[in-house]
Amino acid sequence: MAPGSEVGRGVPRAVLGYTPDEKLRLQQLRELRRRWLKDQELSPREPVLPPRKPGLVEGFWERFLQPGGLWRRQVFKTYNAGVFVVVRLLIPFWISHYYVKYHLMAQPYGIVESKRKIFPGDTILETGEVIPPIEIPSSHH
Repeated sequence: MAPGSEVGRGVPRAVLGYTPDEKLRLQQLRELRRRWLKDQELSPREPVLPPRKPGLVEGFWERFLQPGGLWRRQVFKTYNAGVFVVVRLLIPFWISHYYVKYHLMAQPYGIVESKRKIFPGDTILETGEVIPPIEIPSSHH
């Protein structure tokens, strides 16, 4: 080496840059990466899938759910009628029946907060039955 060259003076290798072999390798790697990325792009015809053969149940539902079918319209009408009956008739009727039965009626079938004590000779309101007197058996010891 020449006494005035930079290599001889201990200049770091990084300052000198890549060698021609390294430059060629990096260029080849960049080209390979570009080619690989280009290969990952799908054409408009891809992906090519085999034709789908639906099973018995799935085929039935595909035909059944096609727009404009008679059965589809009938099921829709029945469903709407059922929702109307439940939401607009049954639930309000049930709520009003519950309120009347347990909060307004002063009849014996409403909610009983505390039961009265029953003694012999009392009459049961629901059945009209009279409680018979208690028989105490005599014990002979």
